[in-house]
Amino acid sequence: MDTQNRLAHRSPGPTRLGFPRGLILVIGPLLALLCVLALRQGNAEFVAYAVALVIEVGFVWVLHRRVGLSAVTLWCLAVWAVLHMAGGTVSIPEGSPLLDEHATKPVLYGVRLHEWAPRYDQIVHAFGFFAATLAAWEAIVSFMRPDRRPGLGQALAAALIGMGLGAVNEVIEFTMTLVLPETGVGGYTNTGWDLVSNTVGSVAAGVVCLLWRQRGA
Repeated sequence: MDTQNRLAHRSPGPTRLGFPRGLILVIGPLLALLCVLALRQGNAEFVAYAVALVIEVGFVWVLHRRVGLSAVTLWCLAVWAVLHMAGGTVSIPEGSPLLDEHATKPVLYGVRLHEWAPRYDQIVHAFGFFAATLAAWEAIVSFMRPDRRPGLGQALAAALIGMGLGAVNEVIEFTMTLVLPETGVGGYTNTGWDLVSNTVGSVAAGVVCLLWRQRGA
C-alpha cells in the first residue's frame, strides 16, 4: 500500500498520543487488567513482560509519530499485546483436555484445540510478527520517494525485519530463563516452533502487503 493509500486508512479522532481513541479505550483497560492479574499472581515472568510492553508501546509511539502507521496496523499490534499478556496470565484448569501435554504451565498459552492444530502461543507468535511486519512495511514505504512504488524488494525487506524482531523476542525469552527461577518459556523445541511461527507470520504479512500494493496500483 503506497503512502497516499496508507494515510487514507488512518483512524479518525486520534488522542494526544496519536493513537486512535477507540484503541486507547478498548485495549488500555484490558492491558491494565492483565498487568494487575500478573502482579496478583506473583507472575514474575509476565510482570517482566509488562515492563517490556511499556517500552514497546513507547517504540511504537515514536514510529507512529514519525511515519503515521495505519489504523489496521495499530489495532493488530494492540490486539497482539492483549493476546500475549492473556496467554501467560489466564489460567486453565490443570488436567484440562485443552492443555497440550507439553505445556509447562496451566495457562492459555498451553491450549491446543486439536492434536494437529497449532498451540495458542504459536498462533499468537504468528499473528504478532505478522503485525510487526505490517509496521515494518509501512515504515519502509514512508521513506520511499513519491515517484517510486513499493514492490517485491520492500515486501521481502519487511518480512526479514519481522523475522529479525522475532529472533530478538526469542533472545529476550532465553534471557528470562537465565534470570528468573521459573518461566513458561519451554525448551529448544518450543523455541524452534516459535521461530517457525514468527517466520510464517512475517512471510504472510509480506505477501499481504505486496498484494495490497498491487490492488492499489
